[in-house]
Amino acid sequence: MSVTIHPSAIVDPGAEIGDGSRVWHWVHVCGGARIGRSCSLGQGVFVGNDVTIGNNVKIQNNVSVYDAVRIEDDVFCGPSMVFTNVYNPRSAISRKEEYRETFVRKGATLGANSTIVCGVTVGSYAFVGAGAVVNRDVPAFALMAGVPARRLGWMCVCGVQLPKATGRIRCESCDRAYDIDHAACRPAEAQDGDRSPSSDAPPTTKPTQ
Repeated sequence: MSVTIHPSAIVDPGAEIGDGSRVWHWVHVCGGARIGRSCSLGQGVFVGNDVTIGNNVKIQNNVSVYDAVRIEDDVFCGPSMVFTNVYNPRSAISRKEEYRETFVRKGATLGANSTIVCGVTVGSYAFVGAGAVVNRDVPAFALMAGVPARRLGWMCVCGVQLPKATGRIRCESCDRAYDIDHAACRPAEAQDGDRSPSSDAPPTTKPTQ
């Protein structure tokens, strides 16, 4: 297996890109970047030096992944979504020493044109809707939308919204089980008849193309 790099892309010396990854038109990957296996970097993507990207990450067109962003496995970054790394930028003032780390945990989805303000953590399998502005930490499995983003519900590993209820809840699409209260959604421990939503379990619905 090898890495596919379009002739128009620039990959600086020192960058690490895992097997099976694809780097498309007009991408720029800086020399300090670490990118895992089976990733896709769409047209016009920029990846900074101090960036870590896990395996099977899909970054759609026109996304800039700036220094201090950490992306775990199986994350989806929608077209033209935005990361920042300085909270209060000024053109005439250098604040490179003030970069705030941003973490996107395993399996999260960041919708098209959403903005992730620096310094937050987006939890595992959270789903940030298109155009949302995230300025605080996002719980695992949370469905977020709006400006600023607010939690509207919870999402299954398979990408389907869970019923709006508390207690032991099953996904209506894949039958995974969760324990939900007003503050958190947790994978249920496997019991008779339950399908545990293990973080390692693949989605049962077709992935977004």
